[in-house]
Amino acid sequence: MREAPLQSGEMRFRQSTGQGVRVAVIDSGVNPNHPHVNGVAGGTAIGGEIDSYLDLLGHGTAVLAAIKEKAPEAEYYAVKVYYRSLRTNLDCLSRAFRWSIDHKMDVINLSLGTVNAAHLAEMSHLIQLAEDAGTAVVAAAEIGSSPAFPGSMPGVIGVGVDWTCPRDAFHFDASFPGPRWLASGYPRTLPGVHPLRNLHGVSFAVANMSGFVARACQMAKDQPGMTIDKILHQEVAPISLRPPSSETSGDAARG
Repeated sequence: MREAPLQSGEMRFRQSTGQGVRVAVIDSGVNPNHPHVNGVAGGTAIGGEIDSYLDLLGHGTAVLAAIKEKAPEAEYYAVKVYYRSLRTNLDCLSRAFRWSIDHKMDVINLSLGTVNAAHLAEMSHLIQLAEDAGTAVVAAAEIGSSPAFPGSMPGVIGVGVDWTCPRDAFHFDASFPGPRWLASGYPRTLPGVHPLRNLHGVSFAVANMSGFVARACQMAKDQPGMTIDKILHQEVAPISLRPPSSETSGDAARG
């Protein structure tokens, strides 16, 4: 019998769904009943007044939806650190990292960042913990035009915004003060709503990239000797996940 031909790397990447990959979304929680989410595997609330990871701001729901669009079969966990606004502190971030590592997450999506160099030591420690555990950290590489921590630090998949990049593509830029991946800063589209009226920004570049990272993580698990970084560099050409006309309808989370 003739053996079936091996799939190309690009075809495997297209067909990857994030199956078997555990993703922690450190953000404002999630609305698990949102039609773009349709449930999560679990989560936790850290540093708040209410012990619930239900999203009251909408940001975490939109972020998780953008990741899940690209990796629909990954397991998602909402790690809530935002409550009344999109601000938290280093202690909560540290606890969120440790919870994610203790619960064996493969990917941490971290929309937040800081330019405060006083946090460098603790963030370096957290990144080392994640690296030792085999957890990929995807974070914003910049705030405005300034390098952000931890996204611009070694060991992190740092992400910047390319407003001209399609949402189903990503690319790499080595010319920034530190190398970074670039992705679209827009979440999933809303029927009848202009993208600029919806949430948008570097948070969604991070989310879109995390979806690709989850795909690469699935492939890396199945290919000994391959790493997420190697796979991403192989697949850096635009990857079309679906025809533009088939965008799923439904109300997106908005602030």
